[in-house]
Amino acid sequence: MVLNYIWIAFFLIAFVVAFIKLIFFGDAEAFKLLVDGIFSSSKSSVMDIALPLVGAMAFWLGILNIGEKAGAINFLSRIVGPFFSRLFPEVPRDHPATGQMLMNFSANLLGLDNAATPLGLKAMGSLQELNPDKESASNAQIMFLVLHTSGLQLLPVTIIAQRAILNAANPTDVFIPCIIATYVATVVGLLVVAVKQKINLLDRVIITWLGGLTAFITLLVWCFTHYLTKGQISAVSNIGSNFLLFSIPVMFILGGLIKKVNVFDAFIEGAKSGFETSVKIIPYLVAMLVGISVFRSCGALDYMNDGLRWVCTQFNLNTRFVDAMPVAYMKPLSGSGSKAMMINTMQTFGVDSFAGRLGCVFNGSADTTFYIVALYFGSVGIKRSRYAIPAGLIADFAGIIAAILVAYLFFG
Repeated sequence: MVLNYIWIAFFLIAFVVAFIKLIFFGDAEAFKLLVDGIFSSSKSSVMDIALPLVGAMAFWLGILNIGEKAGAINFLSRIVGPFFSRLFPEVPRDHPATGQMLMNFSANLLGLDNAATPLGLKAMGSLQELNPDKESASNAQIMFLVLHTSGLQLLPVTIIAQRAILNAANPTDVFIPCIIATYVATVVGLLVVAVKQKINLLDRVIITWLGGLTAFITLLVWCFTHYLTKGQISAVSNIGSNFLLFSIPVMFILGGLIKKVNVFDAFIEGAKSGFETSVKIIPYLVAMLVGISVFRSCGALDYMNDGLRWVCTQFNLNTRFVDAMPVAYMKPLSGSGSKAMMINTMQTFGVDSFAGRLGCVFNGSADTTFYIVALYFGSVGIKRSRYAIPAGLIADFAGIIAAILVAYLFFG
């Protein structure tokens, strides 16, 4: 229902803004930009997202099927079972969804978007099997989606690489701020959903796991900053991510051989569902990306920025962060749009400027809430997202606030 109102608002706002531009400012291109946006985003939804996703979906779902038959997913489920049983009480400990969610979270932590999406869609499908109301998101699906949209990532390789391309003096200087901001978003998202679902956050297992994860992130940041040079951080991030990404299929295949699984047939069986899932999500992608496109094309983001700058000026607040805010506006709506805004901010204000660095931290602080809701819920036919979007947006907002505070702390 929330997604329905937001989608309608995109079109109504775009129409009103374009109408005002045409009547009061004589902008003859106002409506042309909206129409061009509709056609280009409709095409890109299919040609640039859905169809390229078919190959990745087929491969990773095939590999995941090998892992399931080899028992790897059940093994992972037993490890995280005590923790996940608290966060996802509706999911049985030995259910495949537990291992699939863990695989998805692990891929996100490493910044492996291409692998994370197929694994996440598979996990959402498994959670749908346990969902008594097939058209309404279950508590477990909402918890999974909000944790996913909070975008917890330890290795922002893409952001560091983009800064290097633009000749930043120190491409990795956003590494620690990105980790802090995305971790804040994840914890806030978890707390919001846990309170809504009345999960006992004082449970010893939950405290132990969250404390352990916090200690691990702190130790990782400390080791990276004390034992590696700036150039080595980027190199280790790239090498480590690619090594782990390739290790997953190798380990699953070896596990299948040990368990005497027909590895090739298992791969083909799992890969067949990749095309079906990719086709199923096309209508949802087209609807969401077209709505985002018209909202962006009408200039509403620029007006939001001007309004925010005026408010900050009235309260005598430092307004340097406002220059990077378009990245924050776009992040919940579109990953590619947010990346484009990040690059534009660095090019406009300077790659090593405060706005340029903050734009990078914004881009690494959370994931694309609306896109992920449309993609993941659409893949299993869920029509009522319940409180998933508000919870995801609260996590996004926490990440934005954390990013601003951390940027002022690290970059002055």
